[in-house]
Amino acid sequence: MALTGAERQKRFRENRRLSGENGYRQINMWISTEAYEALKRMAKREGVTQREFIERLLVAAQERIMRGLSDTELDEYLKA
Repeated sequence: MALTGAERQKRFRENRRLSGENGYRQINMWISTEAYEALKRMAKREGVTQREFIERLLVAAQERIMRGLSDTELDEYLKA
């Protein structure tokens, strides 16, 4: 018997969570129009998807934070 749309979507989400090196997590949120338009322009300028642009920003920000932490602070940060 064929799967319903809801069943296919559920299966996709479960598989997506486990795919790739570390899997994926879903984020749903509302952002300001100003931030959205900025994201759209910056991602287009860099030639990447909006998701990829956000991922790059987050990873770069975390690297900057981690460089400034002592070993003890880094241990605490990584526990969060």
